[in-house]
Amino acid sequence: MRWVLRGTGILLAVGGSLVLLWVLAVWRWQDPLTLVLNKRAQSELSSAYDVRVTRERIAPTPRPAVEQPSRAKLAATYRKRTDTGDPIGRLTVPRLNLEIMVVFGTDRETLKKGPGLHPSTGFPGQRFLTYVAGHRTTYGAPFSDIDNLRPGDEITFEVPYGTYRYEVVGHRIVRDDQIEVLKGRGREELALQACWPRFFATHRYIAYAKLVGVDPVTAQAG
Repeated sequence: MRWVLRGTGILLAVGGSLVLLWVLAVWRWQDPLTLVLNKRAQSELSSAYDVRVTRERIAPTPRPAVEQPSRAKLAATYRKRTDTGDPIGRLTVPRLNLEIMVVFGTDRETLKKGPGLHPSTGFPGQRFLTYVAGHRTTYGAPFSDIDNLRPGDEITFEVPYGTYRYEVVGHRIVRDDQIEVLKGRGREELALQACWPRFFATHRYIAYAKLVGVDPVTAQAG
């Protein structure tokens, strides 16, 4: 009986140690199992986005008198052709060493693929808030270090009709039920959101960035 108790104690100790190591690993890095799933999803999204770029970009007209569609109109048209889970564009955040595909939607399944643009907010170029949410500890943990962003940091969001350049201006922490943050602040800007603090979903950490420029498409597919 004594050896049974001793063996049980050893198993519990080993199991507890493994759980602790797992928690520490996820805290320091991220969940390796969901990372594998996310890597596969991101690869598929990148390929699908390249196809979308080819389809969406319009060959430039040789007649300068013909007015080209405005970026707002291009954004609105692109949005109409986008379904939940579709890739929207490529987000690059040098401070976070991040380059990742953004998808349309923020439901549970969609966010497993990558950061999601909230459907009640705008696409880049639609002249109001573009709100992107992402995980901190699972499925690639794209916004794991979102709190490392500092004012002045650069963010770019590439879509088929241009590359939008933003500059971080600050952040705020809100409760998870403060949905008024989705209304925007009356100007075109980008917001990146993740749970706060890490491993909890009681609050949201939101980093705001102002639009500083747009690089137009220079090589368009016909």
